[in-house]
Amino acid sequence: MIRLCREHSLYSWSRQDSVEPLAVVGGEGAWFWTADGKRLLDFNSQTMSVTVGHGERRVIDAMKAQLDALPYAYPGAATEIRARAGQLLASVLPGDLDVFFFTLGGSDANESAIKAARWATGRHKILSRYRSYHGATAGAMQLTGDPRRWATEPGPPGFIHVLDPEPYGYSFGATAAERTARHLAYLEEVIRMEGPDQIAALFIETVTGTNGVLAPPDGWLRGVRELTERHGILLVCDEVMCGFGRTGRWFAFEHEGITPDIVTMAKGLTSSYAPLGAMALRRGLARRFDERVFQTGLTYHAHPVSLAAAVANVEVLQQDGLVARAAALEPVVREEIDRLAAAHPSVRGGRAIGLFAMIDLQRDASGQPFGGFNAKHPLMHDLYVRLLEEGLFAYVRWSTLMVLPPLCIDEADLREGFARVGRALDVMDAAFEG
Repeated sequence: MIRLCREHSLYSWSRQDSVEPLAVVGGEGAWFWTADGKRLLDFNSQTMSVTVGHGERRVIDAMKAQLDALPYAYPGAATEIRARAGQLLASVLPGDLDVFFFTLGGSDANESAIKAARWATGRHKILSRYRSYHGATAGAMQLTGDPRRWATEPGPPGFIHVLDPEPYGYSFGATAAERTARHLAYLEEVIRMEGPDQIAALFIETVTGTNGVLAPPDGWLRGVRELTERHGILLVCDEVMCGFGRTGRWFAFEHEGITPDIVTMAKGLTSSYAPLGAMALRRGLARRFDERVFQTGLTYHAHPVSLAAAVANVEVLQQDGLVARAAALEPVVREEIDRLAAAHPSVRGGRAIGLFAMIDLQRDASGQPFGGFNAKHPLMHDLYVRLLEEGLFAYVRWSTLMVLPPLCIDEADLREGFARVGRALDVMDAAFEG
């Protein structure tokens, strides 16, 4: 299986001579297993996306039923499942975010949002942050602030990156209030220098994902919402990773009670049982396309089987109270991270919002990372291997380890996962200088 996959397919974000794929054959709940029978506790929801867990029969059965009823319809068709999906999503999104354009994933949801923002405002420039990842297609890659963008440059014009409230290596202030006030002042200065009437939208990952799992400081989202409204700039919240309960709310922007103009989503929308993304627009914004062509499309737009997966997935989240479960388990995650920090010198600390967490690793008492900005350290690969040996699947990057289990995980398995992390950290502790 592994030999043929490597021989006949390309693996993403990897040198092909060094990929080490797992031969995955099945899963249930928070666990999956490989062809050799090894069971792995999934601490990353695969690609931060299997939100309701593995092998969820309600989603699988809904997809099978849709295949029997209507496996495909052309993008201009009206279908029962398209009607149900739009109505259901409108019920879980706040305010008037109730018009949707369905795509195949997060990248093309963000591509669609770029186009919609430019067409709706008549402006060209797009702001986004350096600590961001928005997708691998041409426009979404230029939105992206982290180094994954570099290999695709030069890209389409009009994209401007700004620092985050928590930039790489320093901060806008010691307290949340200081970081919020200083960063908003800086952001307004950038807007002034770029020309408010030239900027169509500001894109943000509401909670930064792979670049830190960083929730914005208190008041920042409200300040950004006021700032963008004042200048007629659309606010786009990328909730591809942090949406659908991951942070303990349906959508992360709800923590501060704001309503963006556009929300992009994927991953947890179907728990990756089928490829689907969506762009949600406020009704007034969507109405701007009543008498002008919405000049984009996809062959698989509003694909019935993917929409069936989305409807069933959202219903599972509702029926099983998984959003509330993520909120309830946040204190457990924080407690376990603190326990690791106290027991392991290589753990600098960490943070969590819902079941969305990151552990920072350090190679000495001054807090120096093992692998700094865009740097790989061989010990991080050793850690990944040790985690697999302990029966834990987790994502390591630079000098961090992410914790994003399926929302169906129970407290016992969650604590067991952290125990396995603790045993694997011996490889990092042995290299600690101090």
